Amino acid sequence: MGNKIQFIDRLRLGFAVSVAKSVTFIVRSLRLGAASVLPGSIARRIEPRLLQLLSQQVKNGVILIAGTNGKTTTALLLCTILEHKGFRVTHNSTGANLENGLMTALLESTNLLGTLNTDYAILEVDENIVPRVLKPLQPRIILCLNLFRDQLDRYGEVDTISKRWTKVISTLPTETVVIPNADDPTLSNLGQQLPQRVLFFGLNEPEHYLEAIPHAVDSIYCPKCGHSLDYKGVYLSHLGDFTCPKCGFTKSKPTLESSEWSQILVGLYNKYNTLAAATAAIELGVDEVTIRDTINTFQAAFGRAEDLVINGKRVRILLSKNPVGTNETIRVVTQSTDKITLLVLNDRTPDGTDVSWIWDVDTEKLVERGGTLVVSGDRVYDMALRLRYSQKSPESSINLIVEEDLRQAIATALEHTPENETLHILPTYSAMLEVREVLTGRKIL
Repeated sequence: MGNKIQFIDRLRLGFAVSVAKSVTFIVRSLRLGAASVLPGSIARRIEPRLLQLLSQQVKNGVILIAGTNGKTTTALLLCTILEHKGFRVTHNSTGANLENGLMTALLESTNLLGTLNTDYAILEVDENIVPRVLKPLQPRIILCLNLFRDQLDRYGEVDTISKRWTKVISTLPTETVVIPNADDPTLSNLGQQLPQRVLFFGLNEPEHYLEAIPHAVDSIYCPKCGHSLDYKGVYLSHLGDFTCPKCGFTKSKPTLESSEWSQILVGLYNKYNTLAAATAAIELGVDEVTIRDTINTFQAAFGRAEDLVINGKRVRILLSKNPVGTNETIRVVTQSTDKITLLVLNDRTPDGTDVSWIWDVDTEKLVERGGTLVVSGDRVYDMALRLRYSQKSPESSINLIVEEDLRQAIATALEHTPENETLHILPTYSAMLEVREVLTGRKIL
């Protein structure tokens, strides 16, 4: 942490940073985007060790946050906690979580000579590149949130990813702190195997158990012996309280008692994000009063349970990009009294081009409650078909509106939303950016 850089490295780094900042200025001046990836890509060609040279200047260390769901919210919450204590924090807040995005975020905080003056770097990282960035980053803390199937055209099975994680994390210094999700069997097992200091976060609130294990479940078998796990109960997907009747593998004990921690964001999945951030903050020496005060006033990251007021009507955007995440956003919707929902399905690179995952989503629960469902997006007819197949009878009370044009779909959904209700919008990632652009008149990336 905070190591000095050799003179010759400093010269090359300074040149790479100057070029990157020039690219950032040009892109933003011409309104071509937020320049969240390109500057890092170009600077990396000039100085291949850019990630290492920048991250080693971070005074108090890098905090790496990885997992399928919840990275952005957890990172923003932890960043806000540390900033409330007066620390300077670098964070890839645009969500650009591949290597070039990480470099660009660090470059943003440097001066023209390549000097990075920041106390912490909080970097949310795509789960598939974790093995490639751990060595150059040498993180002080690694938060492992969860592993679900996501973007089936890009990634393999969750156990393949976890094995890669375990192999590379185990080579890091023993003073590295790893904080896995105790309720995820794969990550609980990962933590139990590591030589580093390991803390766990998780729930201990049986009142939140689901009635049954959902269809979109990824890992209900013991990661040690392969036998079916016995679940006392599940909170979402395969996350829950489990034991293996064959080899004795069981859920690790969380560091914090979950029932003692409140949350301000909707959805049980956000309780996990809250506990992950709180566990890391306490490990960094932040007092509980500051942590709790920050949680109680926290504002959601864009598109993640984000609340807006549009034309006097309440709108809530719930990012829905894979089976588990979408099942949880549907749970939020069905627990409300609101009856207007807009679903937007895209199949672009940020979303994953394989949309077959929608057939693993429990859309039946959304259809059963009735109301108006508006669908749009690049794959609008795939989503419409999925909802039609969710109807148990032709006499279903659902009012399904199919609208190819997103702007018109949003207008239609708002028209159907009463003044005293909230319009819930469930978009995939690229669709979420489009939705926000329409609603707020500006782009995120």
